[in-house]
Amino acid sequence: MNDKYTRREAIKLGMGTAALGVAGSAISAAATPQDEVSEFNQYGEKLERLLLLRTSPIAVKMLEKESDIPKGAVRPKKDRKYHLAQCQAFGMSRREGTTVAMLKEDNWCPTSVIAYGLEKKPESLAKWVHPYDCFEYGKYIGIVSAPLKSAAFIPDVVIAYLLPGQLRALLLTLRTQDVPQISGHYFPPSCGYSVVDPMKTGKYYVVLPDPGEYQRALTSEEEMIFSIPRSRMPGLMAGLRESGPGAFSYRNNYMAMLPDFERPQFYIDLFKSWGLE
Repeated sequence: MNDKYTRREAIKLGMGTAALGVAGSAISAAATPQDEVSEFNQYGEKLERLLLLRTSPIAVKMLEKESDIPKGAVRPKKDRKYHLAQCQAFGMSRREGTTVAMLKEDNWCPTSVIAYGLEKKPESLAKWVHPYDCFEYGKYIGIVSAPLKSAAFIPDVVIAYLLPGQLRALLLTLRTQDVPQISGHYFPPSCGYSVVDPMKTGKYYVVLPDPGEYQRALTSEEEMIFSIPRSRMPGLMAGLRESGPGAFSYRNNYMAMLPDFERPQFYIDLFKSWGLE
């Protein structure tokens, strides 16, 4: 079977989604770091345009040493004499276009400090918070975030804040064999599950924003978080381009509650096989 069919083409041909096999493109192994940065910048622009995003997808990278901090990044305590929660730093990156480097001393919420391994998780924590995974203590000194379309670094993970319709449109461009690689979590902390788990597992993550996102970072009640590990971005973007302005496109979608609506051919074929109109 041709392994180049997109989901839209498969539906038109009546094959159904199980027959899909779009090969995701990969960044060339010969690409220079700057080539990769430019590639990810283009991904950011395309995601905003194709999904009509309200805010920019953000590039997120864990920092192992201070020299990893991009030039021009804002360090809240050092540069602005204040502290932030990690969700607020993400909010600044996606809304204001700011590159924000958060080291331990910049934080005002303990969750990300623990989740990112900047401090050890206290044993007492298990008595009053939902369990969550953490990076190894001491592996990283902090985290940096920036708009994907302008980030000067290659991200470990890309995080997008999406409306349900935008999330659905993006998920439906994935290859069917990638569906098991989508996981989700719906309890706090979203700053942990959107970064730690995708990096550790290599899976896509759908995450429900936690209360802090709403109370302190101005995340809207309609938004969901979708996290994409670096290695999966080329394939995701290839699928998004292949899907084009079809039935699952967010840009070209419309709503109309009509009886006897126009159906895809495979609907017609199935009903015919059942002896129905």
